[in-house]
Amino acid sequence: MAFPKRKNIKEEKRQKLVIVGSKNPVKISCTDLGFHQAFDREAFLIEGLNVSSEVDDQPIGDEQTYLGAYNRAKNSKNVFPEADFWVGIEGGVEEQAGEMYAFAWVVIIDPTGKIGKAKTATFFLPNVITDLIKGGMELGAADDQVFNRENSKQGNGAVGILTNGAVNRKEYYAQAIILALIPFLNKTIYI
Repeated sequence: MAFPKRKNIKEEKRQKLVIVGSKNPVKISCTDLGFHQAFDREAFLIEGLNVSSEVDDQPIGDEQTYLGAYNRAKNSKNVFPEADFWVGIEGGVEEQAGEMYAFAWVVIIDPTGKIGKAKTATFFLPNVITDLIKGGMELGAADDQVFNRENSKQGNGAVGILTNGAVNRKEYYAQAIILALIPFLNKTIYI
């Protein structure tokens, strides 16, 4: 009696561990989405850690916001050095000609110390929210007050509220995650 030849069982690839410097569910899920879209043949396990951004709760300007994202990635690496990637995401605001706009920076670090970074698109805030931020309130708290919500920064945030959901915050951040992954997708030309 002839038996069919046994096929080798494919060895399952090890999931790469990605640590996000935040427990915010939107930041974790956008990192998951971004990594899986960028590396479509890889498997990733995404975990969040509460680490300090070492900047104000509401960063003002590009420099402070970038530094917050960088510090979140760096501090995640210090706390959990066994991971494959560390991600920092920091939302900020900037004033321009009497108006205020919102954005976020993303910083990704790998074990070799290579850094990928990208910034989201920007959008201008209404004066009612701008005035609250200038008064010392964080953007998420201002959104909650103006739009009568609770904890919107762990949900669709200002971008989702102001676009009536047309721009999903998870996808908004995921695009910046993918752009920050460019050096890791093109290792031979990003040295």
